[in-house]
Amino acid sequence: MVTVMAATAAERAVLEEEFRWLLHDEVHAVLKQLQDILKEASLRFTLTGSGTEGPAKQENFILGSCGTDQVKGVLTLQGDALSQADVNLKMPRNNQLLHFAFREDKQWKLQQIQDARNHVSQAIYLLTSRDESYQFKTGAEVLKLMDAVMLQLTRARNRLTTPATLTLPEIAASGLTRMFAPALPSDLLVNVYINLNKLCLTVYQLHALQPNSTKNFRPAGGAVLHSPGAMFEWGSQRLEVSHVHKVECVIPWLNDALVYFTVSLQLCQQLKDKISVFSSYWSYRPF
Repeated sequence: MVTVMAATAAERAVLEEEFRWLLHDEVHAVLKQLQDILKEASLRFTLTGSGTEGPAKQENFILGSCGTDQVKGVLTLQGDALSQADVNLKMPRNNQLLHFAFREDKQWKLQQIQDARNHVSQAIYLLTSRDESYQFKTGAEVLKLMDAVMLQLTRARNRLTTPATLTLPEIAASGLTRMFAPALPSDLLVNVYINLNKLCLTVYQLHALQPNSTKNFRPAGGAVLHSPGAMFEWGSQRLEVSHVHKVECVIPWLNDALVYFTVSLQLCQQLKDKISVFSSYWSYRPF
């Protein structure tokens, strides 16, 4: 019995030493690794024209789709804003070509990119608030920090992977419709959003439902992408989507950012798992 108790005490001493090393050394090594990765991610959101200061550089992206050539164009991205859009739309019925572009004095903020960048900045702030001189006293303290960092990273990723669901009236009321010169025809709606690593442009063609229409009017709810046949009421008119044209372009640095988010979340989870292993040995007291 004495031998068993001595062995148990020896094992506990070894575990306590390993745990102290984990808290005092490995945790800070992981925090430093996370900071380095997230700083790289942050740089992707603040691409500058030259050096590390100054306005974000302009990047031109050609819109395309494997399924249609009805819409063609070029979007100019400057940081988290669209600084220019040049779009050509071939009308399906008569092949008439419509051209519309942003007014020169206008930019359209992409809230998804801005929010993702803000969440990355918050995650970096949380990590830097525990510098190398800080001594973690319990595993629970580390878990709390990792949970807070992971929450910010998950929110950053979700902002890029989960576009907002909008109703057609919300799209119609958006300031984006007033960005163009010449003004968009009243039978067109435009929406722009980020989906994963892609910048997407959707053009909806509309037609008015006649008051004597036999169609059962059923307003559509919110959606990322509405389908032909979706109905809504705008002002005194009832309208229906007749055609939907979606084109997109890949933003390489958004793909980089998503990879950084994934790697960082994995590192956080691995550290949490290592900390949690010790809880099974000290389940009767805070670890």
